[in-house]
Amino acid sequence: MLIQVNTDANIEGGEKFVRYVEGEMDRLLSRFRDNLSRLDIHLSDENGAKQGPIDKRCLLEAHRSGHPAVVVSHEAATLEEAWTGAAKKLLHVLESNLGRNEDHKGGASIRTGEPAV
Repeated sequence: MLIQVNTDANIEGGEKFVRYVEGEMDRLLSRFRDNLSRLDIHLSDENGAKQGPIDKRCLLEAHRSGHPAVVVSHEAATLEEAWTGAAKKLLHVLESNLGRNEDHKGGASIRTGEPAV
């Protein structure tokens, strides 16, 4: 899974911060690594130099082969809260979508053609 971090001109932290976010997202999404081809992380400061209560935003785009991208976003007071909030939302969506496809109510799906045991 390729992880790409994009930041706007108002985000400080440099290469060390980007590597930290990439590592944490890779760890959080490790169980979906085989299902995802790419993860795009967009971090922005909506107000720029102006101060505001909730002005940090993280938008995540998770790409799966043959499927539309899953997109979630979260706004918060800090970058850490923004990307962890977006990560939680993405985990929830992936668990819901992929879990539904792989494990239907704890039993075999009738769509697989496999006999029930």
